[in-house]
Amino acid sequence: MIRLCAFSDEAGSSLKEQIEALKRNNISLMELRSIDKKNVADFSLEEATKYQEEMEKNNIQVWSIGSPIGKVNIDCDFNEYLKKVEHVCKLAKVFKTDKIRMFSFFKAYEKEELVYSYLSEMVKVASKYGVTLYHENEKDIYGDIASRVDSIMKNVEGLKYIYDPANYLQCNELAINTLNLFHSKTDYFHIKDVISETGQLVPAGYGDGMIEELVRRIDSDKTLTLEPHLSVFDAYKTIDNTEMKHKFTYASNNEAFDAAVNALKDILIKVGYKEENGVFVK
Repeated sequence: MIRLCAFSDEAGSSLKEQIEALKRNNISLMELRSIDKKNVADFSLEEATKYQEEMEKNNIQVWSIGSPIGKVNIDCDFNEYLKKVEHVCKLAKVFKTDKIRMFSFFKAYEKEELVYSYLSEMVKVASKYGVTLYHENEKDIYGDIASRVDSIMKNVEGLKYIYDPANYLQCNELAINTLNLFHSKTDYFHIKDVISETGQLVPAGYGDGMIEELVRRIDSDKTLTLEPHLSVFDAYKTIDNTEMKHKFTYASNNEAFDAAVNALKDILIKVGYKEENGVFVK
């Protein structure tokens, strides 16, 4: 069984817009990154409670907190930074999820032992709240290329892993190599595709991320989170100043979001899945 999830802030900034986009596409899981241009890590517990109540009314479940934890320079005041980690863990409990997406520090390529130490401390904080941290490969952080992700896996206990094919491609890794290395070690997948030669972000299956092969290799229950980046959205403007290149143009963020969902569903159907009661089964 495959379940679909999404970074719904790519469809709209407000919670109302995000809920509408998820419902329109028959998706009930959200990877929560931002609401009303405010990053989830900056929510107060009171705000989180209000949002959670609204999502429950609409039968939307937070699959994971799409936090920016670890997107900070390795030379930060780490003891102070752990307070932010703890706050996000508290938010996860409010949103009734045990998953937090995170990263492994900027300016850290030559400081692997410090990376392992800091990640281990973060895992300990999360475990106190019954929460698991899920490391995502991301350009410019320590765990951006396959060899360094592999080193994290070997040196940090308690972490789980997200595989983002486009992020690996943007670091000049070949999809077939990263799939062979990490597919079986991946706990859930982010679905984003890119044309390697041009750097243009495209719907799943239109780039070099081998999304169809990724889906074909799934042999157990998995969740696929759509993070397509097919248009510039509010959350991206606040967290990433890099240029976003696109092959296709969409009239709105909602149109781009729907195109991303439909492209992934087409792949699932091609591989032999059919949609039943909001999930995909063979």
